[in-house]
Amino acid sequence: MTEERLYRSIASKIEALIDSGSYPTGSRLPAERELAEKFGVSRVAVREAEIALQAVGRIEIKTGSGAYVLDAPSSLGDELPDVSAFELTEARALFEGEAAALAAAQIDDATLAELDRCIEIMATTSPHDEAGQLADRDFHRTVAAASGNAAITHVIETMWKLREELEPVKAVYDSVCSEDFGARAQEHTEILDALRAHDPAAARIAMRHHFTRLLESMLDVTEERALEELRKQTSKSRQRYLKSATL
Repeated sequence: MTEERLYRSIASKIEALIDSGSYPTGSRLPAERELAEKFGVSRVAVREAEIALQAVGRIEIKTGSGAYVLDAPSSLGDELPDVSAFELTEARALFEGEAAALAAAQIDDATLAELDRCIEIMATTSPHDEAGQLADRDFHRTVAAASGNAAITHVIETMWKLREELEPVKAVYDSVCSEDFGARAQEHTEILDALRAHDPAAARIAMRHHFTRLLESMLDVTEERALEELRKQTSKSRQRYLKSATL
């Protein structure tokens, strides 16, 4: 089972226990270590599952205290909005920049170590390697959770859903990630350095710089695709009309 499927599976199991009443509203979930032993997985997988559950409003993670069960949120529908990759990236720059600033003020050593692990994976894998892609996603989701703001975390988790499930958006991101592979680990390192220094302004700037460069890469890729399509159309027209002219 991939890392992504694993944490989603654990999140589903915890959510089922919440719905069954095993973990009632207001109660504290068992510690990460206990849940890891219960499900036979790593503490990292449990942490990722809890982050996902916090993002959808099922639990609240309180730093130094634990994870607490919340009332089930009302359904607002599952239909995803029709957004472009540019709109999504612009929104990510705004929300994730502020999430980084909030996280910088309170991030702990364990979370910094987790971010270090993500960067190490990104730096040693190819752009098409699933482990590197998951590490990139986990880096941003971990920063969001470290902000301590459940609303911001929920918004960022939703934007990742758009990033992964809207095919036109996913196609653009996949193309860009192949082109800008070399810059990815360095930019995430700059974000981590600002977080480690507990400098909110620097963390915000580093995160926004990452997305500004990403937008520039998207524009380059989109322009190249448009030019390639124009070349194809021109070639077809040349073959059609010049051939007709010689008949």
